Amino acid sequence: MLVKSLLGEFLQEAENTRKLLKAIPNSALDFIPATHSWTTAQLASHIAEIYDWYPGTFQGNEFSLDTYKRDEVDISEIGNLLGKFERAFNRAKESIESATDESMFEDWKMTAGGKILLGPMPRIQVVRGFLMNHIYHHRGEMIVYLRATGNKVPGLYGPVYEESFR
Repeated sequence: MLVKSLLGEFLQEAENTRKLLKAIPNSALDFIPATHSWTTAQLASHIAEIYDWYPGTFQGNEFSLDTYKRDEVDISEIGNLLGKFERAFNRAKESIESATDESMFEDWKMTAGGKILLGPMPRIQVVRGFLMNHIYHHRGEMIVYLRATGNKVPGLYGPVYEESFR
C-alpha cells in the first residue's frame, strides 16, 4: 500500500509539474530575479532533473553522483526542457512501479568522491523529502518567476488567485 500511495501522489503531482512547465514561455527563460538565483531556464531544468533522481533512489541503496549521468539539453527552448522532463518522468515512474513496500524501509545514502552527502536514512524519508518535497519547493519558486514576468500561472490545486478574485 505504501508504494501504491506514493505512485498515486507521484502521478498527480507530475501532472501539476507538467502543467507548470508548459506555462513557461521561451520569452521568460532568461529571467533571473536576483544575481544569486537561477534563471527560469535553469530552475525548470533543475525541476525536470529531480525526476531523474528517482531511479537512483529506488534502485539500490546508494546513489553515487560519480556515476550519475545528467540529461543535458539546450535550455534556451522550453520544448527541450519539456522533453527532459518527460524522459525523466518515465524513468521515475518505472522505478516507483518496481519498488516494494519493504524496500521503503531500507537505508539509503547519496555519495560522491567516496563521501556520504546525504543519509544514511530510510528510503521513504528520501522519497518524501529529497524527491517529492524538493520538487514542490522549486515549483513554488517557478510560480513566483512566472508572476514576476507577467505570465499566467496554471491552477495546480484549483483556481489560481488571479482567476478567483477578479
